[in-house]
Amino acid sequence: MTDRLPPAEWTSRADLAHLIAALGEGKARYVGGAVRDTLLGGEIHDIDLATVLLPQSVIERCKDAGIRTVPTGIEHGTVTALLTQGPVEITTLRRDVSTDGRRATVTYAAGWHEDAARRDFTINALYADPHTLMIEDFFGGLADLAARRVRFIGDARERIREDHLRILRYFRFQARFGDTADDEALEACRDLAPTLKGLSRERVAMELLAILALPDPSPTVMLMRTLGVLAVILPEAGQREIETLCMLVLHERGEGIAGDPVRRLGALIPPMPPIAENVAARLRLSRQQRARLVCIAEREPGDADGARPLAYRAGLDCALDRVLLGGGDTAPLSGWEVPRLPLTGGSIVARGIAAGPDVARILRTVESRWIDEGFPEEPRVQQLLEEVLTQRKVALSASKGPG
Repeated sequence: MTDRLPPAEWTSRADLAHLIAALGEGKARYVGGAVRDTLLGGEIHDIDLATVLLPQSVIERCKDAGIRTVPTGIEHGTVTALLTQGPVEITTLRRDVSTDGRRATVTYAAGWHEDAARRDFTINALYADPHTLMIEDFFGGLADLAARRVRFIGDARERIREDHLRILRYFRFQARFGDTADDEALEACRDLAPTLKGLSRERVAMELLAILALPDPSPTVMLMRTLGVLAVILPEAGQREIETLCMLVLHERGEGIAGDPVRRLGALIPPMPPIAENVAARLRLSRQQRARLVCIAEREPGDADGARPLAYRAGLDCALDRVLLGGGDTAPLSGWEVPRLPLTGGSIVARGIAAGPDVARILRTVESRWIDEGFPEEPRVQQLLEEVLTQRKVALSASKGPG
């Protein structure tokens, strides 16, 4: 693995060069995901800078250079510079003063090594000089990247005790960057799994959904179950549910549809709406996510055979989820817009039916036949209405008897 950051499109950004110049020679370095992912040839989403400058100095220097800033995390030393090609987070070097597994009290650090020592994994503690692109590696992160190994900085148990969420972060990073698991890390995650109960539900949900958003989270989820980690955060997920997740991932690939974390979460819980409600509440999911999870839990064996009728009743998104979970063909939903029944209660009243329950029953009957026939156009709907009204008239006459 090279000790120099290879040239990339983002390292040549003019707005970024302007920011670096504003902060001053030797005052800032690239750090974290942008460095790691560039070394791996991956796509860069976020750019982070570490700096020896205090936040107020960062703000003042940016202002003098005409760069707008937002104090997005100033209590933790982070300022966001709003550049023309995208925001950049700038964080003052830090060190932990105290930790309790949920939050840390930090103060500003004296140097780069001290800042690196508080990070989680060696591959996330790589710093690159913006001018020379030379990389400073304090804990063997370059060797770990080359070996496709995710390793905690220092003692794994100590790192996890500082922040229990690092258990879930380990599995996410291992799935993305690791070929072989680190035994010390796995043992620490297994032994300290119960500490996840003390975390906020929002943080757990964020990491769980991030894991489920990976290209294929199935092996990782299975490993988490084997080590007893999954039982702490999602006890509803048993062997059968993990098998459902495996089949879902395969079917998503076969259908050419991007994996979705909420859909995959739905695979990991039994198809029972009350359970879905409980999981959504426990993980503090958004209202939209909760509704979707419950809809997924309402799935039935026949869903895979009736994609469009299902979409009409449950909505396109939920229908897609349930058809995929059922192993069905999603092609009927591609580019299809859910139609509206071209018939109203007023049209039925206009045919001489008194307003009331009869109108609703007739409307439901026509709608059901319309769905069964594949949503034909209005002329056929009028024929269906005529047929239903005729049948109703015959039934009423028969009920009155002769005479």
